[in-house]
Amino acid sequence: MRSIPSALQTKLDSGATTLARCWIVTRRDGVVLGFTDHDCDLVVGGVNCRAGTGFTASEATSRFDLSVDGSEISGAFSDDALSEADLAAGRYDAAEVATWLVDWNDVALKVLIARGSLGEVRREGMAFTAELRGLADALAQDSGRLFTARCGVDLGDGKCRVNLASSTFRRNGAVTSIEGTSLVTVSGLGGLADGWFTAGRVLWMTGANAGVAVEVKQHHVVAGEVRLSLWQAMAEPIAVGDSFAITAGCDKSFATCRDRFANASNFRGFPQIPGNDFIVSYPLPGSPDNGSGTKAGYGGGS
Repeated sequence: MRSIPSALQTKLDSGATTLARCWIVTRRDGVVLGFTDHDCDLVVGGVNCRAGTGFTASEATSRFDLSVDGSEISGAFSDDALSEADLAAGRYDAAEVATWLVDWNDVALKVLIARGSLGEVRREGMAFTAELRGLADALAQDSGRLFTARCGVDLGDGKCRVNLASSTFRRNGAVTSIEGTSLVTVSGLGGLADGWFTAGRVLWMTGANAGVAVEVKQHHVVAGEVRLSLWQAMAEPIAVGDSFAITAGCDKSFATCRDRFANASNFRGFPQIPGNDFIVSYPLPGSPDNGSGTKAGYGGGS
């Protein structure tokens, strides 16, 4: 149940029109920004909520079951408030959003009416519309351990325990030429096998994309040249000379965990689990019915 200040409740009961909505956005990197649909800036909880950004919100939906509550906010990009580059770079992905109803005559009279996170964002010109997902959205996400042949944890996390700071798995490099929007030739990665950084992670250290990370789609060594293909185009153009740090990739298979990272003891998958081909297989004369998947008539499970 919401706790509404008695003075604010009195104004609500009287149909007072001195109310405004404020949104306080907390990004995952700790940056906090405030916005309001009022025509003047308002300070709420020590956060300056900026006016003049075009922020508006749709009608919110709320349900009694575990369905995801939701609404939308829309606004305009502004260099000193919310930039298109930050949004495109993913700095607002899953950012926490608190929505307040505030009496702009006395900002101490306020009530928290919703809390959630940013979901899908649509952009058009200098405007954007962002989906606000309620707290129930967490219940719609997959959680817990899954029984799959491939590993279910992230490379380098507390369960994997691979030390990605090691020079074996982390290198520094620089862009030497641009071959496409998300395809570059780089230096500093010599001596490593083709595919070593496939599914790895690039963190830009300098240039227009400094501080932004992106996953590597493919790492190829062609005639002594190292090429990196990224999964998505960067928010800002990549330039020759841009430096980066890159970490090795993992395809989540047991063989890669064992051979590349010597980490078989921490593998979090089930490589012997039967696959679909085993389920639909049938016994053949001379084949042992032991489920090993090594004889004709039985599919492999790994």
